[in-house]
Amino acid sequence: MRKVTLLSVLAAMAVCVASSAQESYRVRIDQPAHGSVTVTPAVPADGRVSTGTVLNVKVQVTDSGWSFDSGYWLSTDRDMFYPTYKESMKQEFQVKVDNDMSIGASIIESSRFEGYRTIEDVEYAKPGVKPLKYDVFIPDGARNLPCIVIIHGGGWSSNDENIMRGLARELIKDGKFVVASIDYRWIGTRDGDATANTMNQLIEDCYGAILHIRQHAKEYGINPKRIGVTGDSAGGHLSACMIDLVDLIGDGGFGRKEGVFEFKPTYMPKGMSINKARKQLTKSIKAAAPSYGVFDLQSLQRFVADLDPAGQNAITPDANIPQAAKRKAPQFFVLGTQDRTVQRAPMEKYVESLKAAGQRAELHIVDGASHAFFDWKPDQGTKNTFVRYGVPYAQKMKQFFEETL
Repeated sequence: MRKVTLLSVLAAMAVCVASSAQESYRVRIDQPAHGSVTVTPAVPADGRVSTGTVLNVKVQVTDSGWSFDSGYWLSTDRDMFYPTYKESMKQEFQVKVDNDMSIGASIIESSRFEGYRTIEDVEYAKPGVKPLKYDVFIPDGARNLPCIVIIHGGGWSSNDENIMRGLARELIKDGKFVVASIDYRWIGTRDGDATANTMNQLIEDCYGAILHIRQHAKEYGINPKRIGVTGDSAGGHLSACMIDLVDLIGDGGFGRKEGVFEFKPTYMPKGMSINKARKQLTKSIKAAAPSYGVFDLQSLQRFVADLDPAGQNAITPDANIPQAAKRKAPQFFVLGTQDRTVQRAPMEKYVESLKAAGQRAELHIVDGASHAFFDWKPDQGTKNTFVRYGVPYAQKMKQFFEETL
């Protein structure tokens, strides 16, 4: 019996090895309305493509009044439990077949690209494997406008700045703001870094991006003294950090010395002292709109479980609310009634804590909305959700920024 059991185990292991090293995957081409997707080499009729094959993808727009938004490939990430989109902002791109996937394109109304220009993939730092970058959306004729910085969500460990481009397009309508959508390191090692990235480093990345944007303010048509920050989910937490934790900017390190937990921006303009950087960011960041984020220690503790209480508090917005008499930090919040990711009670507590400190705080409960309704992805379902909930609440957010910047 013992020999049979061992043989069974070995046979099962052999099946697993063969499965993990399978020779081909199934590839599907999603042909978009108003355009076409061409793949070379061509995908066979049965959809099976050899593992490791590099596919050259070309997207063409065929109908007048429509424009290219992005190319995409959708596959199941082995490190996640749900399908993930990867996008290309170029109409010609390459995809390596390493999983079952579908390839397609997002094509949208040309009117969504009118009235502004975009500077894509501005690299502001490279502290690890992944270059850190941002996109800038600049209204025609922009000059000395306030800037809204968007910080994307994704559990601090997925997505990039492209997922917030729908919100960016809404916020620049009417030409009252320049918008910058930023990326940052992912927590842990999913960026490919040998050493795990930590929450304080993500916060430092976001501060570094704002300093880089501020340094290039004239080029982008920005008034560097009028900056607001917003973000959704994990980006909601990070955007609240930008306005609440600015007093903790320093060069003492984060936990390297006992009792010292300071944030040094990943990017620092040449010759700028840390004291000047802190003063500039303090004067610049005037308001925040942290959408359906987490702001309490209980929700964040698993990311900082190895830190002492002072270190845990240092990355927690609720523990660092400034008194309005010292520094104003107005904040605007949204939360869907069907959100199963973020709990309402801790958010309401944070809002009340802000008010108790004399700060302006608005919480808008969005009837029927679930999590991540400010996201923009190539699939029509996500786009429909954004139109239904993201568009109207982007207008409310914009009004808040008009009043506070």
